[in-house]
Order: sequence, then C-alpha cells, then structure tokens
Amino acid sequence: MPQAGCVGKHGAGGHTGQHAVIHDKHSVCLAYCPGVRNGPQLTKKKLGRVVVAPAIYVVLLAIVVIVANVLAAGYDATHPDQLLEVLYLTGAIFLMNIPQVRIERGRLSLSAVVTGAAAILTNPLDATIIGLVTSVSQVRRGPWPTLGNGVITAAGACIGSLVAAQYRVANSLSVSSRGVVILTVTIVNLGLVVAALSIRTGESPLSIIRHNFTGSFYAAFAYFGLAALLLSYVLDGTDTGYLLATIVCLLALALTDTIAGRRVRRVLESELSDADRHLFHSRAVEGVVHNLRNHVATAVGYLKEIEPHRLDPVDRESLETATAAANDAVTVLRSLSQGATPRVSYASEPVDLNELVTRAMGMARPRARVKEVQLAVRESPDDVKVRADPLLMREVITNLMNNAIDAAPSGGHVTATSGRRSGRPYFSVSDDGPGIADDHRHHLFEPHFTTKEGGTGLGLFMSYGIVREHQGELTYSGGRSGAVFTVSLPPFIG
Repeated sequence: MPQAGCVGKHGAGGHTGQHAVIHDKHSVCLAYCPGVRNGPQLTKKKLGRVVVAPAIYVVLLAIVVIVANVLAAGYDATHPDQLLEVLYLTGAIFLMNIPQVRIERGRLSLSAVVTGAAAILTNPLDATIIGLVTSVSQVRRGPWPTLGNGVITAAGACIGSLVAAQYRVANSLSVSSRGVVILTVTIVNLGLVVAALSIRTGESPLSIIRHNFTGSFYAAFAYFGLAALLLSYVLDGTDTGYLLATIVCLLALALTDTIAGRRVRRVLESELSDADRHLFHSRAVEGVVHNLRNHVATAVGYLKEIEPHRLDPVDRESLETATAAANDAVTVLRSLSQGATPRVSYASEPVDLNELVTRAMGMARPRARVKEVQLAVRESPDDVKVRADPLLMREVITNLMNNAIDAAPSGGHVTATSGRRSGRPYFSVSDDGPGIADDHRHHLFEPHFTTKEGGTGLGLFMSYGIVREHQGELTYSGGRSGAVFTVSLPPFIG
C-alpha cells in the first residue's frame, strides 16, 4: 500500500529566490526556519498551506469515511462478521505494514494484501477499523504519516467494502467481483495518496505520478492484488483457513524480503564497481600528475638558477615567459592532482546543506536563464547539517546543477531538494530531460565519459571522488522522464 512521504523528502523551503527562473508551480511553499533570507516570502497564507491544508484534507476525508459508515449502518447490522476473523485481519494488517520500501515520494508496504481481503470479507465498519490499524505502526514517524495514512487506508477499505456489498449474492462474491473490489481499493488508495502528497508538497499530481508509477510499481500492485485475492479465498473461518492465510502472509513477507535483498545486493555491487573504477582512474591520474610535477619542478629549478641580469633584454623576456609558463603548469598540475584525489579540509563548524543548495541554485541562475529553464528549491525543515568541506561540496552541487540544466529541455524544470533519509542528510538534483540510457549507466562516473556535445566528462568523475572522500554516496536514479542524482552524507556529530 503506498503511503504519503515524510516531511524530510518534501519539506518546506526557506530560501527560494525571487528571480524569474524560480518555478512557483512546482516549488513548495515556505515555512519558518532560523536564518531565513527573503523574509517577505514568509506569508501566513504560505505557512498555512504547509500545516493547515494537509490537516483539513485529513479531517474532510475522515468525515467522508464517517458519513459512509453511518449510511452503511443498516448493512453492517444485517451482515455481522466473525470476531475472530476481524481480529486476525487486524493483527495481520499491523504486521504487514511494518516492512516498508522507500520510493521517490513515500513508502510502499504489504498492507494492501490485507486491505483488499478485508474489503472483500468484512462489512464497511469492520473494514474501516482494520484499515485504521495501519496508523498504529506509523506512530514513530510523526502525526502526519500516522493520521494521514491511517485515514487513507481506512477510506480505501471502506469504499471497497461498499462496492463488495453491491456484488455480494447469498453472502458470496464471484472471482470477477472480488477483482473489481481489489481494483477499487487500489485506485482509491492511489488517488488519495497522490492528492495528499500534492497538497503537502505543492507538487502537481502529474509530476508525482510520473516519478512513482513505473513498471515495477504496477507489477508490485498486481502482486498485491493476487495475494489479496488468494487470502480472501483461504480465510474461510476454519482452522485450516487461518493456517493457510498465515502461510500466504508469510510467503508474501519472505518473497518481499528476498526481492529487497537482491536489490540491495545489486546496488552494493554497482556501488563497489563504481568505487573500484573511480579508484583505478584516480590512482592512474595521480601517478601521471605526480611524475609531470616532478619534471616541471626540475625545469623551474633550473630556470631559477639563471641570473636574468646577465642576459640581454630579449633573452631576459624569454626567460620570464618560460618561468611564468612553468609556474602556471605547476599550478595546473597541482589542481589536477587535487581533482583526481580530493584533499578534504573539513570545516570546524557543521555545514548546512540547505544553505549550500541555495547558494548553488543562485550560481546556476544565469546558466538557467539562457535555456529558460525554471529552477525550484525544496529545503528541509529538519536538521541537515553535515561534516564537510563546504568549498568541495559546493563544487559537487554546482556540477550536478549545471548537468541538470544542460539535460533539461528549453523551458524545462530543475529541482534541488534537501532532507534526511534513513537518518542521513541528503540533497538531490532532478531534471525533466530525457534521462540516461541504461547502456550508459555503468559509465556515469568514469573520467571523460559524457553525452554532452563539448563536455569534458570530468564533472561527475570529480564529484564522485569528492563525495567518496566525505564517506558519502552519490547515486543516480530515473528513467525516460528525467534524471535524479542524490548525494547522502554522514550527519554532523558535535
């Protein structure tokens, strides 16, 4: 079952600029945070959208669910459910909602398996109660995920149960009718979650759908539907039925854990491959640069031994030119050496990713104006302070921003987001360009690999090395609808 994301991913911003390239349609309204610039933007209307609008949405949805249950009270009275069955489904949905997978705009859990079965087997009131139980396992995530996801799941289960009541004949449902109920629950849940995220973040529903509704996403819901259909058949009130239902739930959990394990292994293998590739090229470049620096330093040493006053004006000028060129070569080689294996100078104070992202966005505005690319910043109200070299990290953000602007079409959009994920601060840069072909994925962080005309292919290579030196991760995700580069870093520990 999809669930609305936490604030960290779609938090309010605090530094959105007033320039024409800022895309107000997709940027999130601002909330107060210390040190905010552009104070006139912090209006009560915008602050209300972040806090009040989601609360109003949840309250109105809860009222709709209550009204639906009041109207269905007569049906509930004539179609009571077995207490043991209701208790079993209640416990099952609680447990199935605990394992969750993060997606671009929220989380995905196995609660849909039980929700679909509950809509088929129970009356609207019991289905609503079972749906509300999903909020119990979300308490640790805060009031918004707890209330929002609980009410949304309850609404889907209640509406699905009302549809089931229309198809029920002699207290039984056909296979096609059960399929209609499961489809109804799925569509209602998806629609309500998309609306909740749109209200919460200010992002358009189409953008949310484009970022999340992938082939894998639909495959997951097809799996949920089949499992819910099977669960509705085996759970017949007998001891054998409860045993088979438990087996179905355990198999769903085991299969999900296996798939997640394989996915993590593939990601780790890809990261190790990227790291080995970068280390190989870094060491190779470092060795070449080291040798060149030695040779040039020798030449500079001999040039310094020449006494200019003994030379005629022409030769003296030539000596000065040669010395200046050699000194420039030393400087360039030193810079190349630092680029191949960055030397990180950590700041004594914590570095705020919100501030770094905002500054990088400001530096990228002239480049964006040329292509009429619209920029947006989504800053996090959470603590996103890291231990970092601010100069090098700003270089990483600038590289990612420039690449995104170059990839976006004329009049396109680029969004920089900061937040926390699994306890680690992160920032991401996304664009709505063509994305990166699968064939090029494994070459992304190699030196001199580029798909841009006139590009050097060193921006991502150097950024990858800088992030690695910070014990962080630079990852790519996306498809034909655009590219998303994400940098996660260890939090600052005072």
